Amino acid sequence: QVLLVESGGGLVQPGGSLRLSCAASGFIFSVYGMSWYRQAPGKERELVAGISSTGGSTNYADSVKGRFTISRDNAKNLVYLQMNSLEPEDTAMYYCRARRGREDYWGQGTQVTVSS
Repeated sequence: QVLLVESGGGLVQPGGSLRLSCAASGFIFSVYGMSWYRQAPGKERELVAGISSTGGSTNYADSVKGRFTISRDNAKNLVYLQMNSLEPEDTAMYYCRARRGREDYWGQGTQVTVSS
């Protein structure tokens, strides 16, 4: 059974930091590209950051470049999203996604709220 379980969300003040984690199981994690998406209320789900299977390539949404960092640990089947300098506009449900060809898996999400 494929599972992606996100954790690390919460309430943080503007300017603060959070690190999200996504624990993967049930598939060969090291051959899948991984990414983080987010969806704010009333808005479409959007790509935040992606990382290749080896970790050698990453990409980011313009809105988070320089503030967020995606990384992965293939030995532990984990992908991370380090979020710094958080802004109220970053408030959303954050989802982990695993893709390889037509195989496509999503986690249930973790809520991030940036508010004073």
